[in-house]
Amino acid sequence: QVQLVESGGGLVQAGGSLRLSCALSGRIFSIYTMGWFRQAPGKEREFVAAISWNGANSYYADSVKGRFTISRDNAKNAVYLQMNSLKPEDTAVYYCAADRAAPITVTRTIEYDYWGQGTQVTVSS
Repeated sequence: QVQLVESGGGLVQAGGSLRLSCALSGRIFSIYTMGWFRQAPGKEREFVAAISWNGANSYYADSVKGRFTISRDNAKNAVYLQMNSLKPEDTAVYYCAADRAAPITVTRTIEYDYWGQGTQVTVSS
């Protein structure tokens, strides 16, 4: 059974930065595509970023491109989301997701098999 645990959320002012972390346990981390999604109140969960199993390729939603960076450390079974130049519209619960087969360009939540419990990010104006 794969378990994902996110951390690093919090309250930050607009223009600030946060770094989210996600730790995977229960399986061989290096074989999974890892993704970050977010869900704002009253909205559907949306794709943010994804990274390939070896970290060589990444893919971003247009809304975060140039501000967010996804990375991974397979030795630590962890994936990260560095968020810079945060905006109030980035406020959401952020979820880590994993899948063995999903290409990094897949943005639908149904394509990912495993999910964390989420971490709240609040950006004040």
